[in-house]
Amino acid sequence: MTAPTNQTRAAPRTQRFLVLFDFDETIISESSDDAVVRALPGQKLPDWLKNSYREGHYNEHMQQVLAYMAEQGVSKDSIHSAVEKIPPTPGILNLLQYLQSHHQDFELVVVSDANMYFIETWLQRAGVRQLFRKVFTNPASFDASGRLVLLPFHSHSCSCCPDNMCKQVILQEYLASRQKECGGTPFQRVFYIGDGANDVCPSLALGPRDTAFPRRDFPMHKLLVEMQHSKAGKFRANIVPWTSGENVVDCLKKIMEER
Repeated sequence: MTAPTNQTRAAPRTQRFLVLFDFDETIISESSDDAVVRALPGQKLPDWLKNSYREGHYNEHMQQVLAYMAEQGVSKDSIHSAVEKIPPTPGILNLLQYLQSHHQDFELVVVSDANMYFIETWLQRAGVRQLFRKVFTNPASFDASGRLVLLPFHSHSCSCCPDNMCKQVILQEYLASRQKECGGTPFQRVFYIGDGANDVCPSLALGPRDTAFPRRDFPMHKLLVEMQHSKAGKFRANIVPWTSGENVVDCLKKIMEER
């Protein structure tokens, strides 16, 4: 029975392009973790908890934060409401509307170090969840006591990335699996839209026909500019900084006109 199922999944893909989105400060205007912390009675973490963070172990830190929030009586409804209220980044809904109107050409995926509960909640509230074929992020769900339990996405051997997630590993595996599902046909172009330092690693996997869209003056943008200057030839993709989703739309329109 598996063969017909695989054929069914492979056949509909007419999309020539893959678009990958980060979530925090890319789709939404701030860190979802920061927004949720404001649901605490004092709207901020105590110093002892803030100072417990260790570089490269943010997922572990957020597990402690969510446990603390549960101890302080922050309810599921409060967390849900805090996530739903986060505004989108400028122009991002227009970008998603454009991609929806060209859904036959673009396949959309989220790759984020946030968590599944926050991302699913926000995308559903914004009415755009159906646009994304896949969401890659850290598992998170409420347990019987009402605590949001966060887990790491995977383990990996990349020395550049946080211990719980290497986005380049995710991207490479996804490209390979989709190519296999689609009879060996790869995407013509890949577009990566992000803002953070952990969005640099997946961008290194992009080729000369692909484009990295770093949010202007955010860490991803600054690091890519430094890389261009110091390691000529290492970064192969095109770089198009953005301040609004409209900047990405303008670039994609030009690429669509090339066909």
